[in-house]
Amino acid sequence: MEYKWYEDENFWETFQPVLFNEDRIKNTPLEVDKIINLLNIKEGSKILDLCCGVGRHSIELAKRGFTVIGVDSNEEYLKMAIKKSKKEKVNIEFIKDDMRNFYRENHFDIIINIFTSFGFFEDMLDDKKVIENSYISLKKDGKLLIDMNGKETLARIFRERDWYRVGDFIILEERKILGDFEKIETKWIIVKDDKIKEFTIKLRLYSAYEIKSLFKECGFSKIEIFGDLTGSPYDNKASRLIVVGTK
Repeated sequence: MEYKWYEDENFWETFQPVLFNEDRIKNTPLEVDKIINLLNIKEGSKILDLCCGVGRHSIELAKRGFTVIGVDSNEEYLKMAIKKSKKEKVNIEFIKDDMRNFYRENHFDIIINIFTSFGFFEDMLDDKKVIENSYISLKKDGKLLIDMNGKETLARIFRERDWYRVGDFIILEERKILGDFEKIETKWIIVKDDKIKEFTIKLRLYSAYEIKSLFKECGFSKIEIFGDLTGSPYDNKASRLIVVGTK
């Protein structure tokens, strides 16, 4: 069978302390502030955290009084999210499902897909299916936010190699661009306690024009592009590609 990195439980288990490190957890309330302001989320809104991981945004949103559902395909991450939500005494429905399959028709006011959780799949039609599902799941005037690295921002900052520390881990990254800037392939080498593990992932890349066109194909009537979660312009100073579609 073809290896699919995003289905590799060993990858997600190994990188959990890196992907959800202490600094990222600390930054969650500020990120949620920005999301609420950017989307103008109203009191009582129903929110879907798509690819919720360990639930850091789901839990923070629920603490603000919103009705939240978190969806992820990783069972261990969901167990961690459920445990944390109980500790924080917030009521969240966490669901194990593939984002290509999940939808609840006309149910949500807001859907968020944060922290480069889009573009995993080999076939671009699978990406389109995720956006179509989100469109179906949104109420009229509902909004979908996707946060990713854009082609434009990545081209400006691209480095073939990096290394850095996260807690007890040493991380080495080797990157290359594939298929006329269609995808980025990253080899992650993680070192801890003299043990080495290697994983290779591939992500589909989108320009602002390409992701905006995809949203339009899926039915979104109003599509906005931003350079970060504060709503800054998507220009030569942009740090992220933030796309917001309104149904």
